[in-house]
Amino acid sequence: VALVLFDLMGLLIKYLSTDYSAVELSAYRNVFGLVPSVIALWMSTTWRQNGRKLALRQWRLAVWRGVAVTFAQLLFYLSLGLMAFATATTISYSTALFTTALAVPILGERVGLVRWSAVAIGFVGVVMITRPGADTFEWTALLPLGAAALYAFTGVTARLVDADVPTPLFNLYSSATAAVGALALALVFGGFTQIASLRDLGLIALMGTFGGSAVLCLVVSFRMTEPSNLAPFTYFGIPIAFALGWLFFSEAPFDDLLPGALLLVVGGLLIVYRERRMGRTASLASARRDRQPAGTAFSRAEITRPPGRGPET
Repeated sequence: VALVLFDLMGLLIKYLSTDYSAVELSAYRNVFGLVPSVIALWMSTTWRQNGRKLALRQWRLAVWRGVAVTFAQLLFYLSLGLMAFATATTISYSTALFTTALAVPILGERVGLVRWSAVAIGFVGVVMITRPGADTFEWTALLPLGAAALYAFTGVTARLVDADVPTPLFNLYSSATAAVGALALALVFGGFTQIASLRDLGLIALMGTFGGSAVLCLVVSFRMTEPSNLAPFTYFGIPIAFALGWLFFSEAPFDDLLPGALLLVVGGLLIVYRERRMGRTASLASARRDRQPAGTAFSRAEITRPPGRGPET
């Protein structure tokens, strides 16, 4: 559901971009998208159990994530107005590759040969789609790539959040920051265009609602299962985007997407596969330690790596 909602949001952004700037649409998206964010917080059991507190110790981290979202949206919305819908959307799916790369400096993760190979395969796919150095290369292809890097930053930094913080509360802080940032950017870059009709107003409201509701669906799904179980489904967004671009804009960028899109998907799925294998291995090791008879268990120092070192991946 979230994938369909995100693609429908992108569809409306591309349609509206002929009359409204990307910064305006980003501002509208965030303002209307606050409604589902508030609903998600209100429905949060953890938040109610914590006394419905709105204070957040890591508010600076939430603000920085909101700033990153602001510029990620701006880049992606610009790309939707300048590129084929499916092409811009497909390049944005390189987020998984950037997430793996950014986890090294930000989280201190150790990424092994398998995942670095997956990143390399995925980026070869991105290069094949963008075609740098070719006569057909357009700088606009860098817009969704930059958006993907910023979205990856927000995903990686989310893992720095305290475990007892309700996800909807942290999300609301970031969403509110993104709304303020987008409004500020819109004012800096010429202000707002007068909305031409009630129909446009309805489409703008629908666009923001689609985006906010998609985030709400993702929050719910991530609370129901492991992220690695959901990740493979995200790539269904590529054929959905292709179908929508073909139906509504008569776009069929086969030559631009293939075979690069396939390599991008293979790289992303290989990362997911490796992370799931690592998760199973860690779970089995933990279960074996729990079943060991008393008196035969190794000391903690004997069964763990030195401090600060994660498993080789």
